[in-house]
Amino acid sequence: MGIDLGTANTLVYVSGKGIVLQEPSVVAIDKYTREPIAVGEEAKNMLGRCPGNVAALRPLRDGVIADFDTAEIMLKHFIRRVHEGNALVSPRIVIGIPSGVTGVERRAVMDAAIQAGARDVRLIDEPVAAAIGAGLPVAEPTGNMIIDIGGGTTEVAVLSLQGTVISESVRIAGDELNDSIIQYMKKVHNLVIGERTAEEIKIQIGSAYPTDADEDTIVEVRGLHLLSGLPRTVTIKGPEIRESMSEPLSIIVDAVKRTLERTPPELAADIIDRGIMLAGGGALLKGLDTLISHETGIVVHVAADPLSCVVLGTGRVLENIKQLDRVFSGYSRPM
Repeated sequence: MGIDLGTANTLVYVSGKGIVLQEPSVVAIDKYTREPIAVGEEAKNMLGRCPGNVAALRPLRDGVIADFDTAEIMLKHFIRRVHEGNALVSPRIVIGIPSGVTGVERRAVMDAAIQAGARDVRLIDEPVAAAIGAGLPVAEPTGNMIIDIGGGTTEVAVLSLQGTVISESVRIAGDELNDSIIQYMKKVHNLVIGERTAEEIKIQIGSAYPTDADEDTIVEVRGLHLLSGLPRTVTIKGPEIRESMSEPLSIIVDAVKRTLERTPPELAADIIDRGIMLAGGGALLKGLDTLISHETGIVVHVAADPLSCVVLGTGRVLENIKQLDRVFSGYSRPM
């Protein structure tokens, strides 16, 4: 079983079946009994709408486990659901994790998977998994550059011969883009909005690079007006949202530039020939490939299915475990 344990979404791949589960990484629990009430999509719908005795939690922040017990509940639920409720199954699991995490954070992911019932846990860096999932020839002696923009982290890596040559992980990604929209709405329009509304705005009219099409795009946003304390509707335009997201986007572009500066010349020549691959949910932001291409002068390709790249990569590694044995960054053997 291959798992992309993401800040925003968790995807599960089962050998021979493909991707069998794609759910938001959210758990709703009863505050008093600590029992799970809902997991995944159902729990996400409760975000910001819970009564006093229920908490909708996101167990992962910035790509790592922030709440161990909730992460374990979530993993257990997903593993059981994939195996149709059979609690006796002990699968071998490959989990994609950000490349910049510490040893303690790696251990926490392994422990959560073992507690959830795995017999053998292996970790793979997300950029390596995303590159394999996007179809890049990581086993060959050529330079491949991948940018994986998730919910909590952006991973930039140059890969060759099944390994990472240079990598950089910044904890700026989809969540920070949502936060910047929330702050902008509060500062400019005196309107308080939630995470879900900010994400909907980003998907509907968000863009990273100006085009003629998005100059006229408008959307109505409903929220709580700060001055009157009453619900209010405000109309905003596409360029406003692009401006609000410019700071986190510039941090991502700077990370790409820093990685390119440190790349050995032979691999840099390969990257100019082949271009840069963009993966992860953040790759779906309109104009992001154009922005990175404009700033670096290198062609940027968006993966065919950016959201599924990491989980498809873990699945391919599972199915070719002998040939791709060197890609693992850590594993736990059963006692």
